[in-house]
Amino acid sequence: MKRISEITKRDILDLFQNGIDIDEVFETKKVTYPYFGQMDELDFLKRLYDLKSMPSYDNRFSNAEDDIWQHTVNNDDYPNYWVFEDERLKLKNGNDEIYLRFICEIFHPAVRFEKGYWKCFLTEINKLLQHDGYELYPAEKISNRDVYSWKLYQPENEIFVPFSQRNKKAIKQKHIVFKIKREARNQIYKIFESYDYWDRKISETGWQYDVLVSEQILDDIKKFYTPKCFDKENQYVVTNSLEDFIFFTSPYCVIDAIEFFDKYCNSNFTAEINTIFNLNNIYLRLNNGKIESIVDSLITKSSLASIGEAGLKELLQEANRYYEKKNLKIAVEKLWDAFERLKTYYSPTLDKKKSVNRITDNMSRNKEPFKNMFDKEFYELTTIGNNFRIRHHETTKVDIEDDRHYDYLYKRCLSLITTAIRYLDNGELF
Repeated sequence: MKRISEITKRDILDLFQNGIDIDEVFETKKVTYPYFGQMDELDFLKRLYDLKSMPSYDNRFSNAEDDIWQHTVNNDDYPNYWVFEDERLKLKNGNDEIYLRFICEIFHPAVRFEKGYWKCFLTEINKLLQHDGYELYPAEKISNRDVYSWKLYQPENEIFVPFSQRNKKAIKQKHIVFKIKREARNQIYKIFESYDYWDRKISETGWQYDVLVSEQILDDIKKFYTPKCFDKENQYVVTNSLEDFIFFTSPYCVIDAIEFFDKYCNSNFTAEINTIFNLNNIYLRLNNGKIESIVDSLITKSSLASIGEAGLKELLQEANRYYEKKNLKIAVEKLWDAFERLKTYYSPTLDKKKSVNRITDNMSRNKEPFKNMFDKEFYELTTIGNNFRIRHHETTKVDIEDDRHYDYLYKRCLSLITTAIRYLDNGELF
């Protein structure tokens, strides 16, 4: 896929060549940052490319690694930022996946210069990429430092809808059921206390005032419903106490409070909340500002981070969005489209059948019982997609009229896809 325009690539190159302006107390100054961070340029490139298997532009050398060493280390006569124009590296005219993987590697903890201006460059590059439908985001951590991947850019709606409201139908029909015991509620509230602080607000008339985040949470919730909790007489009454709300309200409303609190905190808050869930066997995860169910097998950031093909990633994100909105029919259709695209992951190098065979070989780790199992599952899901009215709508196809059947099909197909993508060899894209 080639969404990233030559204009965006030119502007990103300009950032590295000419630097960016940042505002300081009494002045604006120009700052620069090398794309290879604290590493040598050649060592950085070797993290991404098998340079020894790539051609040399210098007939004195047999491969790109020796060629690049000669002209960047020994003689240093390549122009600055030559990598963005070199046809071998496919940054100028290659697929978006290659370009985005390169950009993500610039901000890897092992590469980036922590005392440099990498965060400023990350912010500016994200602004440019968003024009073409992508953004970088922290997908995981190494040694408590963010590791970045890329995803399709979806502008956030101005109004954030909390967990209990966006899942109202599923909660009412008991498709979502969980409890939060008192001990876990106490731990959650302790985290709230540790992250509480005075937040500066500005009124419509321009008056500045401070409010505790813990107080702001209930105001945020009031935009959707009146905060209530059970009192000593077991009556469900209005409350203005966040502590009472956490300890004595519905578990779904506690999740709302966590999501709203997360908007005022850094990634450490997310990690601590997820630790509480894990310790108390609560099968939920706070992910990018929203609580999601682990049991429901929704598509997570870590799952998407391992996909090196933009079209597959886009279809999975679309399926996930429709699933979260409870539009199960479209969610299943998008997921089956993703399944069919997955089967061609190694095309055009391999045809569709051989591509699937390679995927199941990797998944089975050469163990015949698992190979047979995964081959059978690929076959059966393909048959389901052909026989039921999912992607094809001929009158001969079997109608699906029960949402619970859609839910089953979604989770079955997603289970295979999310397992398969953990075994994909992304290096083959290069």
